[in-house]
Amino acid sequence: MSTTSSPESAIDRCQPADATPVALEATALESTAPEYLRELKRELTADGLVPAELTVAAYFDEDCSLATQEEVDRIRGYVRAGSFLGVGTVTVTVDDVANPAKVRPALAACAERADREGLAFELEGPISVED
Repeated sequence: MSTTSSPESAIDRCQPADATPVALEATALESTAPEYLRELKRELTADGLVPAELTVAAYFDEDCSLATQEEVDRIRGYVRAGSFLGVGTVTVTVDDVANPAKVRPALAACAERADREGLAFELEGPISVED
């Protein structure tokens, strides 16, 4: 008989913490610069808060490749910020999409970036990353 126990996963070894999960709105962030995010994370921790989600309102109401790229770059910046802050999910809300054929692959690239960062990427609105 073996005296070694089966290895427990990190999830199996989780313990409850006295911290409140919160959702952050992208518009409430003053910046996505690491210095600002570092200080924000310190403040949240000091207040017993844990950033669980970052919500981003996205605008794709122009049928313009440049405007689409600028908006996707902005979203990608929030994905990086979410990763830095340690959120589990970045939720992007889209109200209107002028040209889904331009927007869908751009959002799929953001979803892939979030996946590489270990984040869930959720879309709310009239578009998905699948056809």
